[in-house]
Amino acid sequence: MGKASDLEIARAARKIGIGKIGEKLGLSVDGLIPYGGDKGKVSGSEVVRWMSDSSRVGKLVLVTAINPTPAGEGKTTTTIGLGDGLNRIGKQAVICLREPSLGPCFGMKGGATGGGRAQVVPMEEINLHFTGDFHAVTSAHNLLAAMVDNHIHFGNELGIDTRRVTWRRVMDMNDRALRQVVVGLGSVTDGVPRQSGFDITVTSEIMAILCLCENWSEMRDRLANIIVGYRQDRSPVFCRDVKAEGAMSALLKDAFLPNVVQTLENNPAFVHMGPFANIAHGCNSVIATKLALHLSDFVVTEAGFGADLGAEKFINIKCRKANLIPSVVVIVATVRALKMSGGVSKDELDKEDMAGLSAGCENLGMHIENMNLFGMKPLVAINRFLSDSDAEIQQVKGFAESRGAETFLCTHWADGSAGIEHLSRRVVELAECRAEQEFRFLYPDEMPLLEKIETVAKKIYRASAVETTATVRKHLAEFEANGYRNLPVCIARTQYALAPGFVLSIREVRVLAGAGFVVAVAGDIMTMPGLPRHPAGESIDLSTDGLIEGLF
Repeated sequence: MGKASDLEIARAARKIGIGKIGEKLGLSVDGLIPYGGDKGKVSGSEVVRWMSDSSRVGKLVLVTAINPTPAGEGKTTTTIGLGDGLNRIGKQAVICLREPSLGPCFGMKGGATGGGRAQVVPMEEINLHFTGDFHAVTSAHNLLAAMVDNHIHFGNELGIDTRRVTWRRVMDMNDRALRQVVVGLGSVTDGVPRQSGFDITVTSEIMAILCLCENWSEMRDRLANIIVGYRQDRSPVFCRDVKAEGAMSALLKDAFLPNVVQTLENNPAFVHMGPFANIAHGCNSVIATKLALHLSDFVVTEAGFGADLGAEKFINIKCRKANLIPSVVVIVATVRALKMSGGVSKDELDKEDMAGLSAGCENLGMHIENMNLFGMKPLVAINRFLSDSDAEIQQVKGFAESRGAETFLCTHWADGSAGIEHLSRRVVELAECRAEQEFRFLYPDEMPLLEKIETVAKKIYRASAVETTATVRKHLAEFEANGYRNLPVCIARTQYALAPGFVLSIREVRVLAGAGFVVAVAGDIMTMPGLPRHPAGESIDLSTDGLIEGLF
């Protein structure tokens, strides 16, 4: 009989009731709202109670990775494994993850609940509808779109230029056919025709707002500040101008509350919100992270994709906005992914290839250097595969240590917390002795927006130059004139490329006034992904006894 799949392992988990997980967290009896027997939400009153308690603030551990490849690096698996490992050695630890999007689940990447013996459960529910948070975001986003078009239909008192409506619609699915659409077609009662389109829900500014706000009042204020379009004189029109923020807040009331689940080893995990790191800022919610810090000794969280995208945005956006400082950073790497970065084809990865591995290690080296730019000395977790040779493991160790990074061989995928105990102990040692004053941002608030983009591109991506159009430069100048110069930047770009000497081309910029950052869209990155030729959805099914099959 072959090895069990992630889904089979998750389905065989010996879960405990969600109330018991709440007890482990120290929540009151009424502080957890059950969603069935194995998942729940922290109540609003409980959030307020713990967020106002300054008697306990744990240590924050950030898990990031090398650039992703089809070979996989196991960042989420390592985040979960490390959380379990910290609990194993007697520390109270909470894991904070993002919610998976349906787009990758039915597209190419798959779910986001870990793998092997390091997973959060219930795997099927988390990867699909979960507690309905993404549906709430989608509904609130599209309500605002409907109210904007409704205002235009009924006379357009605000003078919105229909050519400059920036608020598109969203859905949580990959669908390239919806990237460009025309709305309002039909009779005069069907609205005003104009060109628009759809983005995927995880790119929604509302998703970013929920990830960055710390209470309902702040959420409502941020929603009100969303820019939905511009008048002919280029003055902005806000969500508050069409009076949508109240109804949107009502739709988002429960989505704001952090979700609680458990690992295979019955340790608590918050899984809340889920912006992508290539086309958004790639971090779970501030409210879940801060609440976890008040409830535990250690919080282990991740940032999407490689350290050039997720970790950079985690620090320059999330930490800056929420006044957070990571005590330890862990970079996850696999021999297979490094070999693929070094030019080895996927069907040759099981064979020892020291030359390909040596070339791929340069990718790891750049990520180590990137973390050094923030004043952080990262640890490297080598997520072991059965095909890795001892010589290959030693080569990765030697390379990382030559760049000043301690390395740890981890087998949590196969062995659970026992396979990552040594890394867990080192994380504790470093978190308790490292000085926080070493931490620093990449750029100051007052730096001009274009210079911020150039700083990230040249220092983190190793670009030789940044190419912008006259329109992009004009829009950046308008943003600064409107008071947005001090915002951080979020560069939307491919998650795969990290090669020195290229020219980063910025084709579009957007100010997310509600979320509080400026997005620079690079190259041909799409805010509505498409499905691959053979999407994962072809293999997902429902059995006759009601079991979901094919999720990964």
